[in-house]
Amino acid sequence: MAGEDLESRGGGVKSRANSSYSSSSYIVDDTETQWTSWLVPMFVVANIAMFIVVMFVNNCPHQNSGFQFQHKCVARFLGRFSFQPLRENPLFGPSSSTLEKLGALQWTRVVQRHQGWRLVTCIWLHAGVIHLLANMISLIFIGIRLEQQFGFVRIGIVYLFSGFGGSILSSLFLRNNISVGASGALFGLLGAMLSELFTNWTIYTNKVAALLTLVVIIVINLGIGILPHVDNFAHIGGFLTGFLLGFVLMPRPQFGWLEQQNIPAGVRLKSKYKPYQYALWLLSVVLLAVGFTVALVMLFKGEDGNDHCHWCHYLSCVPTSRWSC
Repeated sequence: MAGEDLESRGGGVKSRANSSYSSSSYIVDDTETQWTSWLVPMFVVANIAMFIVVMFVNNCPHQNSGFQFQHKCVARFLGRFSFQPLRENPLFGPSSSTLEKLGALQWTRVVQRHQGWRLVTCIWLHAGVIHLLANMISLIFIGIRLEQQFGFVRIGIVYLFSGFGGSILSSLFLRNNISVGASGALFGLLGAMLSELFTNWTIYTNKVAALLTLVVIIVINLGIGILPHVDNFAHIGGFLTGFLLGFVLMPRPQFGWLEQQNIPAGVRLKSKYKPYQYALWLLSVVLLAVGFTVALVMLFKGEDGNDHCHWCHYLSCVPTSRWSC
């Protein structure tokens, strides 16, 4: 897979994985239910299983038939699971043609061939072992802690919708590349962590430290996305989707609200949520509905996002003297 033919959704994941606990440790409500995390481990298993299937289908020795070509496969002792030559795929993975065959995101297939399912299937594909490990390590560190706090339903919604949102934005701006990876969904979890901090601001201690930690992690990872061959539009789309979903799905009740069930009749009860939480919830629902509707209409009408934003291509790659976009 030539470098210019693949936009892998990865990069910078190590820093956000190592820092996921720090942003969550500021919550001071110890009475809330702690869920058992099982969905995130299932996502990890599903991604690994899918990669094994991809490598089985890829069958590098068969693709490079002939003695003079077979030696180019990496880790030939793995047989049909061996990797494509490093000059084709430096991430130790399959060919771009195999990824495209199995559901990678590609504008022509999505819009002109009406294969909208690729907006979802690409989330479960990875360009190589390095890409897969980086994303799965991040998912374990970020996702398990969030699932323990908010349950599998809310985290599952954030993960899947963020991946979908990242795919839509990627398709709107990238027409000549294929894209795979769970990074859009992972950025959605980061976005949800940030909005959860905002909407539950009053129940946090060390608020500024928590905010700065998350902002630094997010900025660094989005900054890495401007390097060549990284699909930063998927990152941005996933982040924005998760950020808005965090306001919808992750507000916490005011302190003492649960204890009000023991208050005598006739005593005025306070609202479960603060007014600003309701306002953010409503605003986020509207923005999500409008954003997804407009983006999907533009996509399937075949519009190019770059025609409406002439500088947006710099969000995914900034040319320098060392590389071109």
